[in-house]
Amino acid sequence: MRCLLFACLLLGSLPSFALDRFQVEGYTLRNGLQMLLKPGTERGHVAIRLVVGVGLDDFGCAEKELPHLLEHLLFSGIDASGEGGLEERMQALGGEWNAFTSNADTTFVIEAPAKNQRKVLDLLLALLTQTHFDDDAIHAAKQVVEREDGGHYTHLQRWLDRQDLGNTASKQLAVELGLKCPERAEVDHLTREQLEKVRKGWYAPNNMTLIVVGDLDRLLPAYLDRAYGALTAIDPTEHPPLPQIQASAAHERNLIHGFVGGGAKLHWLVPEPVLDDQHDVTFDLLKDYLDWALYRQLRLAHSLSYGPWAEREVFGGVGFMSLNADLDRDDVAEAQKVLDELKAGLLKDGLNAETFNRLKQAAIARQAWAVQGNSALADYYWSALGDYENGRFASPVKELQAVTLAQANKAMRELLLQPGYVRIEKPLVSYDQLMWAIAGVLGLLVLSLAAWRFHRRK
Repeated sequence: MRCLLFACLLLGSLPSFALDRFQVEGYTLRNGLQMLLKPGTERGHVAIRLVVGVGLDDFGCAEKELPHLLEHLLFSGIDASGEGGLEERMQALGGEWNAFTSNADTTFVIEAPAKNQRKVLDLLLALLTQTHFDDDAIHAAKQVVEREDGGHYTHLQRWLDRQDLGNTASKQLAVELGLKCPERAEVDHLTREQLEKVRKGWYAPNNMTLIVVGDLDRLLPAYLDRAYGALTAIDPTEHPPLPQIQASAAHERNLIHGFVGGGAKLHWLVPEPVLDDQHDVTFDLLKDYLDWALYRQLRLAHSLSYGPWAEREVFGGVGFMSLNADLDRDDVAEAQKVLDELKAGLLKDGLNAETFNRLKQAAIARQAWAVQGNSALADYYWSALGDYENGRFASPVKELQAVTLAQANKAMRELLLQPGYVRIEKPLVSYDQLMWAIAGVLGLLVLSLAAWRFHRRK
């Protein structure tokens, strides 16, 4: 087994293999841990990503922060030296590390000198297996998570969230549709028992992928088989189904953001229809097209918005496309009219073939420089794990080339034929309204004072 892996690593060291970023040596240890090893072009450095298949979406609203809190707790120390001692060990090895919890996974990110890659991986393994939770560490981790989430969740903030005043337009729409929790998740009530349950139920080798990119040690496969192969597999915990749209929402709403100001933001949001083939790449190209169309109409033709944009977001199991513009609050109605005309024109005439092909070629050309260096390559593999099969990641260039104008037009029409949701964000009052209010109050005071003096003279 080790000889085979050693031969694979030697093969992977060939320049042609290293230059083809989509070809990656992948195999699975006896305990189910998936390994991805890729020689990089930067010498003396390795980028390590350990992806654990547990994220925020695996928990209900009340327990949403459990994986995030556990991520921080795992850095609290592996012995009496605590968090500081753990960090000193990494510093002594010349490395840096961090971790991130997303909706889908928890990922440990490490940059390290190639000469110390096995020692760094030893330290990561110790973090996973030797970290002991105590009440002080849990309390400290809760404070960190609370600060990262915006500080202590006060009664005022909770009230603002309930009044639709605490979220951006897309997040507020997701709340209305039942795709997102209405209030920010808290950590005070989470217990050690809950954290241990998450650790035992999700932090297992058959729920992990280890990615190492860079100047790989020739003995790395044998080391990984010996050290990480000793982790104990478990029966995997089932991921809960992602939420779908469960409620209705108003077609148009005004959202108050701030007390006074002269600006506003216009958003038109619509669920993406599910395509039978090439869903993501088709809507990525369509987003680029709509981005350019908004720029031409709202900025160049009408000078209404400096930086209009199209955006794709996912909430629960539903993807959304949005058309957005930053505006003066007095220009909102005109911008809505321009946006409606833009959508009507696209539905009538379809996408312009020349523009579509130009943007498609630009997207293809970007792939030549989009991922550079060991760290960027490791991050790319992390983000594209679902596209890895038979030793290769899917090529974005081939996927982009396969999208036709007819496919893009079909997706565009299915998207724009929906009424969607209009959300307008603006402060409670404009500067002019505030000045008139102040003038009115001052006028009332002057009149009251004059009336009082007149009454005294009588």
